[in-house]
Amino acid sequence: MFGGSFDPPHNAHVALARAALEQCALDVLHVIPTGQAWHKARTLSAPEHRLAMATLAFGNVDRAMVDARELQRPGPTFTIDTLKALQAENPGCQLYLFIGADQFASFGQWHQWREILEIAIICIAARTESALTQAEFDVYAPHNHRFFVLKLPLMPFSATQIRQMMAAGAASAEEARKLVPDAVARYISHYQLYRPG
Repeated sequence: MFGGSFDPPHNAHVALARAALEQCALDVLHVIPTGQAWHKARTLSAPEHRLAMATLAFGNVDRAMVDARELQRPGPTFTIDTLKALQAENPGCQLYLFIGADQFASFGQWHQWREILEIAIICIAARTESALTQAEFDVYAPHNHRFFVLKLPLMPFSATQIRQMMAAGAASAEEARKLVPDAVARYISHYQLYRPG
């Protein structure tokens, strides 16, 4: 399971999906745009836009499946509920949860995080080489065997930075295509997403 707001999905997200499929030898990767994100202070883009962009971004990634279940679920979205649903649908399968280093930093504050560790192996993707420290893992002893670090090329940008650049008009169409997949850049341009006002 690879969840996120995908607002917008960018090239690092796609690289993470490909690394996850290869390094963990997954049968399928559920890419799940979050529904009502209880932990986000800002308002997310409309669910239909985020679902469409995710479908465009991951459509050419073999064995990746964009899963709309959290967008269809009423009320706050919790990872544990989605993992339990996936576990029920795939009895006997080992589940993996893919998160970024920034999410790992606050993992101990997640709803029912201990139960998440019982259900899934947590795979962490770091944006920079120094993003993870041993002290962060020590907090979760004796569960350290439930964590795995993905090897990824360094891509030090985030969806937040991309939205800010587009809102400020700092990213031309050509520059946007270096940050997000071409189809996503065209979608953002067509619907004028992230523009102020």
